[in-house]
Amino acid sequence: MASSILFFGFLAFSFSYVLASDPSSLQDFCVADENSNVIVNGLACKDPKEVQADDFSFSGLHLAGNTSNAVGSRATTVNVAQIPGLNTLGISLVRIDYAPWGINPPHTHPRGSEILTVIEGSLEVGFVTSSPENRLITKVLQKGDVFVFPIGLIHFQRNVGNGNAVAIAALSSQNPGVITIANAMFGSTPEIPSDILVKAFRLDKNVVNYLQSRF
Repeated sequence: MASSILFFGFLAFSFSYVLASDPSSLQDFCVADENSNVIVNGLACKDPKEVQADDFSFSGLHLAGNTSNAVGSRATTVNVAQIPGLNTLGISLVRIDYAPWGINPPHTHPRGSEILTVIEGSLEVGFVTSSPENRLITKVLQKGDVFVFPIGLIHFQRNVGNGNAVAIAALSSQNPGVITIANAMFGSTPEIPSDILVKAFRLDKNVVNYLQSRF
């Protein structure tokens, strides 16, 4: 009886692990068909006979992103929306440019872990573990250093140098998604009722109203 319970427990764990990952390809490739109206978990496949080299390539990652914005950073994403050939492959890429002291604000990727490499400059990076610990794990990275952000955890980067910084990050999903915490909380459509945010963040209602007006 005990062995049966262990077996079915392992089976359930295995299924949950599979379901938590991007769907695996059952053929050489499944290039996304942008014109398909079929709704699936991912994107429908283009006819393999119509696939071209351009379906697997992207140009422009050498170009610096425009960091003239409120946070002083710019992400150039390379996911399935830019490379249809990434469909079902479970990977994507992003270049992040940082102005001096610019930040990539606290955010999460609900569908992918991230591994980041500093190409130029120095970055303070960190993530926060789940409740109840809410432990901040942080480190200052130099050129050539690598850091991992586990899937779903809130994380951030900050340029701690006086010059520009550049990082390249790979993610374990063709479409990892991004939820920027401040934007989601104070800039949702429709707005989250202010009394909820007042209690959640322990702020005065006027402060919450001001923050919502900023996003």
